[in-house]
This record gives sequence, structure tokens and C-alpha cells, in this order.
Amino acid sequence: MEKKLRPASLCVRAGWTPKNGEPVEPPIIQSTTFKYDDSDEMALLFDLKKEGYFYTRLQNPTNDAVAAKIAALEGGVGAVLTSSGQAANFFAVFNICEAGDHIVTSNEIYGGTYNLFGVTLKKLGIDCTFVNPEASDEEISKAFRPNTKVMFGETISNPGCKVLDIERFARLAHSHGVPLIVDNTFATPINCRPFEWGADIVTHSTTKYMDGHAMQVGGCVVDSGNFPWLDHADRYPGLCAPDASYHGIVYAEKFGRMGYTTKLVAQLMRDLGSIPAPMNCYLLNIGLQTLHLRMRQHCQNAQKVAEFLSADPRVAWVNYPGLKDNPYHALAEKYLPQGSCGVIAFGLKGDRDTAVKFMDSLRMASIVTHVADARTCVLHPASHTHRQLSDEQLREAGIAPDLIRLSVGIEDVDDILDDIRQALDKL
Repeated sequence: MEKKLRPASLCVRAGWTPKNGEPVEPPIIQSTTFKYDDSDEMALLFDLKKEGYFYTRLQNPTNDAVAAKIAALEGGVGAVLTSSGQAANFFAVFNICEAGDHIVTSNEIYGGTYNLFGVTLKKLGIDCTFVNPEASDEEISKAFRPNTKVMFGETISNPGCKVLDIERFARLAHSHGVPLIVDNTFATPINCRPFEWGADIVTHSTTKYMDGHAMQVGGCVVDSGNFPWLDHADRYPGLCAPDASYHGIVYAEKFGRMGYTTKLVAQLMRDLGSIPAPMNCYLLNIGLQTLHLRMRQHCQNAQKVAEFLSADPRVAWVNYPGLKDNPYHALAEKYLPQGSCGVIAFGLKGDRDTAVKFMDSLRMASIVTHVADARTCVLHPASHTHRQLSDEQLREAGIAPDLIRLSVGIEDVDDILDDIRQALDKL
């Protein structure tokens, strides 16, 4: 039996094993299409009776090598790369939902995902109920309906930095016969592997820590292969009934644990085509090779910054799971014992203008929409990413109007602290 590699080795080695004389990096197959000498051979590919490549919208060798690496890191059976993290969340849900269906999701999620589920999916006929993840089991269970198809949450919420009780959410989802999808972007599989706690599907914005250098936009959907679709065949006809658009294939029967992933490619990528470019996947793979090193430094730096902010009298509050007095510290100890991430949520004493003045006074940290890369950056969601929401809507989404999202980079932590200190001194 082949030795099972640990996460740090998987970051470097998984997904691509060069043969004698082949390149050590997966080559960039920057081609839309692939040639065959025999038309019958291509027909087998279109019938899903043979594995191979014929059009990059469906599969590409470069993309597949990187997807295989992420699947290995998460401990899944397969993964599909998408053109963005938002596309990954949409595909993960839409692969098992259609008009007339319903989803249940934590309200502690990224604002773009909140809008995707609460507004855009409704236009497609898919209803959504948001729940407070701190509510009782009984209260959350009331959100489920006979047509509920999935439950969703984020390991560490963006931007609130609240930790999801994955095991509890998985138990609730499974008690209602639906899978749990977890967005693991902030934690990454270096710090948390949701499948080990009962989650069924994991999504990522690979734009963030996985890339780590703000070089490419991308996403990923990873399947554990563990959810028993056929046990709930009436609820999931897309996976458990013949697909008229693909020769009557029953994905869960023909492809077993790969049924969900195969359907996502064969149906959604075929029809919606939200694929990443092979060049982007090549860049992503370079970032993945140092993910285990960077996450360690992000967490060490963020811990020191969070402790500094907590002790400063000009700071009203700090939410970082690594702080011992944090309400999510116990969950972080359970799910994130190696560290959470580099993102800190905090508020200053004052109003919105105070937050803006602080950010405008920073010299090294950059005001950007992005988060979770090598550089320290900062954002005020109420003024930027979530500015379409009222203060009341912000609070419903679990976001305080004064919240500042600080993404601590991997620079020298003393330089980061100096920058924060001089900006606070100008308030």
C-alpha cells in the first residue's frame, strides 16, 4: 500500500507525479480542444464511457492536476475547479437544487454568498432560510422543509471570524436527510478538514490563501463521496434518476462516490462553463506548494496583532478565535488546533468615520477588496463590500456596522504592529 502523505507533503507533491523525463511542474495545457484519430473514441468520451479530454470547458489536464491536489488535501474523492469562489458555491448548491427547492444556511457567511443565496437563487426558484448558527437545535430544525436540499455554512465566517460548529451542523443536516456544504476558504485544509467532522461537500475561493499572492481568481468544489444519495433518491432525482440530457445515465449508480462530481462537470460545466484558465490553475498550484508554510506565519502574526488590539484602549472589541477570552475559542480549539487564519474582525471606539480615518492613515497595510494573501490588507465591509446593506441588514448578516476586517499578512509582525500603532495615534 502506498504511504499516505501528510498535508505539508501533499501541498508540494499531490496531483502531479512526473514520469521519467517529464517536467516537475504540471505543464500548462493552454488548448481549448484535443485531437483524436478515431471518431468512435471521441464518441466514448461523450458517452462518459471512457476517461479523457476533448474540450477544456469540461476537463483539462492542468486543471485536473490542481483539482486532484486540493481533493487530496481535503481528503475528498474528487474536486472541480471553477472560475471563482462564488461560482464554486453556486455550482455546489445548484448541482443538487432546482426550481421549487429550498436551502438552509448560516447567516454568518460572506456577503456575496449571502446575496447569492438570498436574492439570486430566489430568481431561479430556489428559496433560502438563514439561521443563526448559535441558535438551539430545535430552532434551527424549524427552518427545514420537506423540499430542503442542502445546509450551508463557513468554517470561519467572512468577515466576522466566527467559527462554525461543523459537527453539530452536520448532525442537524443529516437528521433531515440533506448534505452539509462547508466553505473552508479561511481555514484551508491545513488548519481544518471539514470532512473529518461530518461535512459532505467543501468549497473554496482559491483566490484567497490557496493562491496566497493575489495572482488569480478561482474556486473549487470538493466532494467527500460520503453522502448516501441513493438512500434519498426521491429527494435527489438529478443524481438518482436517469438524466435525459446524457443518455439516461443515473450518476449515483454509474459513478458511485464520484456521482456528484461527475454530474457537476457533465451537466453544469457543460451548460454554464464557469471554468478557470489553465494558466490560472498553474499559478494556483504554485501558491498551494507553500500553503502550509504561509498559514503558519499568517496565524502567528495574527495572534500577536489580535493581542495588541485587545489591549489598546482605543479599540472597542476584537473577534479572533485565537484569543483565550473569545467566545469561539473553544470551537477553535476543537476544529482549528493548529491555528485559524490571518483575518481579524475588530471595531474602534467611535463611528464609521473613525474606521475610515484609521484605514486611511495606514501606510503599509493596503485598503483592498481582497483578503487572505501575503500582504496585510484592510477593509470596512459597511463602506465597501456590504455597502448595499442597511445597518439593520448588516446586523442580520452577523456584521457589525463598525467592523473592520484586517487580513494580517506574512510581513515582519513588528512592521505590521508599527503601522497599526501609528494609525491609531492619528485618531
